Amino acid sequence: MVRLKEKYTKTVLPALMQEFGYKNIMAAPKIAKITLNIGLGEATGNPKLMDGAVNELGQIAGQRPVICKATKSIAQFKLRENMPIGCMVTLRGDRMYEFLDRLVSVSLARVRDFRGISAKAFDGRGNYTLGLKDQLIFPEIDYNKVEKTKGMNICFTTTAKTDAEGLALLKQMGMPFAAK
Repeated sequence: MVRLKEKYTKTVLPALMQEFGYKNIMAAPKIAKITLNIGLGEATGNPKLMDGAVNELGQIAGQRPVICKATKSIAQFKLRENMPIGCMVTLRGDRMYEFLDRLVSVSLARVRDFRGISAKAFDGRGNYTLGLKDQLIFPEIDYNKVEKTKGMNICFTTTAKTDAEGLALLKQMGMPFAAK
């Protein structure tokens, strides 16, 4: 069994039930999915960048990413309809917990001058989005094979109703939020 999934059932769930006064286990918030997204606007000029992004995201997530294509043509950006402009992966279940464990314990610790992540990136419904400027914080990525550093968005979708519930859930799961 995945380490964080076990932690959720044994310690996080009872703590959340006590903190928010839930009567039923199913009412307590949980992480529904984690979505990783790399947007590459530069891929319109250099389509080779997309191959590197797809390979790196596949190594980070442990499953094959989906290539996102443009829905509209925009002349100012030299963008045509159906041109590849990004890639994404949605993680659920054991892979999701395993990725969250690696993100918290290994990857975020590799960020230089790390003081914690901001608690202000909640959307009002308990979902949290984290932006990374560099994919090299993940140990799966070989530094020598990277052509260009690419940022990515990591979105944590929870079943929480409010931001306070989502913050409490992610804090209990081990996310290193910055002290205010």
